[in-house]
Amino acid sequence: MATAMDWLPWSLLLFSLMCETSAFYVPGVAPINFHQNDPVEIKAVKLTSSRTQLPYEYYSLPFCQPSKITYKAENLGEVLRGDRIVNTPFQVLMNSEKKCEVLCSQSNKPVTLTVEQSRLVAERITEDYYVHLIADNLPVATRLELYSNRDSDDKKKEKDVQFEHGYRLGFTDVNKIYLHNHLSFILYYHREDMEEDQEHTYRVVRFEVIPQSIRLEDLKADEKSSCTLPEGTNSSPQEIDPTKENQLYFTYSVHWEESDIKWASRWDTYLTMSDVQIHWFSIINSVVVVFFLSGILSMIIIRTLRKDIANYNKEDDIEDTMEESGWKLVHGDVFRPPQYPMILSSLLGSGIQLFCMILIVIFVAMLGMLSPSSRGALMTTACFLFMFMGVFGGFSAGRLYRTLKGHRWKKGAFCTATLYPGVVFGICFVLNCFIWGKHSSGAPPSRASGPRGGLMVPCLQVPFPTMVALLCMWFGISLPLVYLGYYFGFRKQPYDNPVRTNQIPRQIPEQRWYMNRFVGILMAGILPFGAMFIELFFIFSAIWENQFYYLFGFLFLVFIILVVSCSQISIVMVYFQLCAEDYRWWWRNFLVSGGSAFYVLVYAIFYFVNKLDIVEFIPSLLYFGYTALMVLSFWLLTGTIGFYAAYMFVRKIYAAVKID
Repeated sequence: MATAMDWLPWSLLLFSLMCETSAFYVPGVAPINFHQNDPVEIKAVKLTSSRTQLPYEYYSLPFCQPSKITYKAENLGEVLRGDRIVNTPFQVLMNSEKKCEVLCSQSNKPVTLTVEQSRLVAERITEDYYVHLIADNLPVATRLELYSNRDSDDKKKEKDVQFEHGYRLGFTDVNKIYLHNHLSFILYYHREDMEEDQEHTYRVVRFEVIPQSIRLEDLKADEKSSCTLPEGTNSSPQEIDPTKENQLYFTYSVHWEESDIKWASRWDTYLTMSDVQIHWFSIINSVVVVFFLSGILSMIIIRTLRKDIANYNKEDDIEDTMEESGWKLVHGDVFRPPQYPMILSSLLGSGIQLFCMILIVIFVAMLGMLSPSSRGALMTTACFLFMFMGVFGGFSAGRLYRTLKGHRWKKGAFCTATLYPGVVFGICFVLNCFIWGKHSSGAPPSRASGPRGGLMVPCLQVPFPTMVALLCMWFGISLPLVYLGYYFGFRKQPYDNPVRTNQIPRQIPEQRWYMNRFVGILMAGILPFGAMFIELFFIFSAIWENQFYYLFGFLFLVFIILVVSCSQISIVMVYFQLCAEDYRWWWRNFLVSGGSAFYVLVYAIFYFVNKLDIVEFIPSLLYFGYTALMVLSFWLLTGTIGFYAAYMFVRKIYAAVKID
């Protein structure tokens, strides 16, 4: 038997992985070395807003454009996330300062925004849109300096530096709208150690911006596209009047600073969290509570079961046993096949598919192989893994379907391959139709016709070729693999049930109120939800407020606790049900085990009301459409975990008693 010292190295390894995930860099991504005055390309990603949840392309607004617009070839994950990476006219050279440079200025003339363009810019500013740029694959961030010691002297005030992703397009003040038309770029470089006879090389390790709003009259531009910024705070901001044309300059400046941060740790700044101590405390508290409750449940159920089995196996008390009520009395019906066995096995097969995909993705991300620097890698990996895990989902569904006395394996395989993915695709398609309608109402041209590119929504507003590619992956990869797994699973020996099923079903006595299915869902969902609701807040923030999520070490631990708690709650619920002489546990256990999905739905509604400022119909529809997919997937996942735990438990206890 392994001692505590044997487990100590593995515990330390897991702990170190949890703590160092943010610093461990993704393999296969090589740093780019720059020499003095080498061009550092500034690219635009998209415009986002947590109020509307509708990302737009960068050139959907009348920003200055380069002579030739070039879009980066995106991977599947980037397309589904809504990234449209495009070049910009900013000219930045390595370690070369620029005090003030004018963009898209011809003959020293300012840019004129039409009434329609002014109205569009003003609308985006009032909707709190952020602009996202990247330099050497590093996203731009705006520095926020918060003072922690407010009541002390100014000299003793400590700055709490935080960063928000991107920069605000503009701001409003006293019913007036102002545009950030000047960007002060601050780039940090790390000087690499070289030999004496070699030229120094530099690596970009941070990308910050200070957005400013400066009106046309306060900017002095010359014919060489240079400009002079006003000194101090004497300037007024650039107002955008949506009812008339507006003239302004788009300008920028570049400042370089040397940094001690090495290239491998350059993402740590973006992943810094202000409430990391609260996160630590909450996770540890959740872990302790769940393990404590799980231990109590395990002790109670084990002691009760041992007593039951000992009583049932006493040969001299057979007559007394038959008069008692208990789970042994339903041994002739407990393995009776349920209604709709094909649908049940199909849903459980999709649950196995989800379980394998999520487990591998979280584990690989915990090792640092899905860093945020690899844009779209997480979603691309998840999509392909779900397709390839179809063979395991099909195998488990086929074997269970045969155990439940099913015969039409081809129809069952097709149901497994299309039921859950079909629902997901259908919801996404319906939401896409709404977005296309909103897209067409603004009538922006497509990417091919110019920079006034279109509306994007992650995972929904995707180009038609990408949608066709997803369908081809579904029917060309996932469906054949599901059929393959289902064929071998159906041919394999079915699960060996320890007792035979009677020909005549046993009458089920009237059940107490607390055995109601909905009450069971409410009771069973509390413990699993308590294990992961802390992480749920950070996951929702990453999805809906454009934050980075990187604590995959924590997430892996929470996932393990979720599996344990779902299994134990499922076992307890099925034990109570069998003790009440109700042998119809197949569907009920699957539904009740996924009860935590109901609490996820309630939390999503709470988050929508209290954390987000979404008021329009389309963004609200998108939010609840995404939430429906999340709740459905979470219900399949937890329901599958609980079902198989309960099935193993039921087979185990009935194999332990003597049946005449």
